[in-house]
Amino acid sequence: MTEERDTSVDEATAPGSTPAPDGAVEEVDAVAELAEDAAVEAPVSAEPDFKDLYLRAAAETDNVRKRARRDVELASARGVARLARELLPSLDNLDRALAAAEAEESDAEHHLTKGIRLVQQELQTALTRVGIEQFTPVGEAFDPHQHEAVAQRPAEGVETGVITQVYQPGYRYKEEILRAAKVVVAA
Repeated sequence: MTEERDTSVDEATAPGSTPAPDGAVEEVDAVAELAEDAAVEAPVSAEPDFKDLYLRAAAETDNVRKRARRDVELASARGVARLARELLPSLDNLDRALAAAEAEESDAEHHLTKGIRLVQQELQTALTRVGIEQFTPVGEAFDPHQHEAVAQRPAEGVETGVITQVYQPGYRYKEEILRAAKVVVAA
């Protein structure tokens, strides 16, 4: 009779491997049996829930649209604020040029003064159309988030902490302060 020999190599006695501790092979067999039982018990769905997948995809698409719209609005607001910050010194220089030209008695109504005033008004109007507004807080309470105190002076009939004079007007875009107003505060 021919004797059949098992030529498979047992994992526990494979050359170059460390022998498995007692019971390790039995644990592997038990885990394999549990996995097979779970595979048999779990119902396999022939087709996915397309309605659920559609609703999830639609919600994700809506969220992406909203996020993109919000990002565009935020970028636009940043661009407007940045441009305004760059233009405000020029507007201040126009104010100074007008003040200097009007201070001279002979040039109070000179055609150059009228031209500077026209450019100043156009620039102010353009800023207002975009939503940037100038504010001069005379008579308001001092707020360090909106005002920059350059001096404190005692003033009669005015409470302490109230703005009595504005050296340079402030500008805001919506709720953001582009430049704080430079003010004198009653002491």
